[in-house]
Amino acid sequence: MSRSRITLAAVAAVAAMVVAPAAASAKPIITLSGSTSVAPLTSKLFPAFLASSLGKGKVSFKQYQGGSDVGISDVSAGRVTIGNSSRDLKSSDSGGLTWNKIARDALCVAVNKSNGASNLTTAQVQAIFSGSTRSWSDIPGSGKTGSINLYVRTAASGTQDAFLKLFMGSSTVSNSAAQKASNGLIQSSVKSDPNGIGYVSFDFVGGIKPLQYQGVACTLTNAKSGAYSAVRNFWMVTRGAPTGITSTFIRWVQTSTAAKKIVAAGWVPLV
Repeated sequence: MSRSRITLAAVAAVAAMVVAPAAASAKPIITLSGSTSVAPLTSKLFPAFLASSLGKGKVSFKQYQGGSDVGISDVSAGRVTIGNSSRDLKSSDSGGLTWNKIARDALCVAVNKSNGASNLTTAQVQAIFSGSTRSWSDIPGSGKTGSINLYVRTAASGTQDAFLKLFMGSSTVSNSAAQKASNGLIQSSVKSDPNGIGYVSFDFVGGIKPLQYQGVACTLTNAKSGAYSAVRNFWMVTRGAPTGITSTFIRWVQTSTAAKKIVAAGWVPLV
């Protein structure tokens, strides 16, 4: 072998020795997609975990949204590490998934701040969202006479699924309702529409008016005490049991004092 070839071979060997440890030391990335309700919570959890001894310098996060069904589909297909879901398991969901509960959340029916209504019964919610009650003049205290403009979530939404289960019973949502792809879009629609009504995660009630349901205010205190009944679960869904740093992160979310403090500030912690 010529001296030049020997030199090139030696350089290549040294390069391999240098590159291999660098690749091995690359931080893993936990990717998430799914619920627009869960996203505000996880966005607060990421920096706290990265500041802890368990996560500091060991991992990074990348989060997408799209709705609970998107997250569940993504994790089932291996496109993300965790699928965030604000709905419970359905019989139609793929097998082989592990549902890791991380918190609970109040779901509020809300109107524009100009609306004088303060409380809705189950029958009234069902009549409004099914379309059988179409005028605010039929709702005591609203102080309005115009048509009721409905804002609901799309079929991919865990919030939509929770609303149907918690409020609607056997009733269906009117086909005339305007469908929105996120909590934020429902919030902004109701905020800008004096005749609007919709439903949002408690974290999205700013600028709009959450109504009492069955005489109980949709507040964090009432959700935590159990007085307010329209509460649903938040999940981190994994493909099989979580392992490695993903398992460490989820376990930290479920059990650490730091995570529980974050959850308690805007959601209902696990007991």
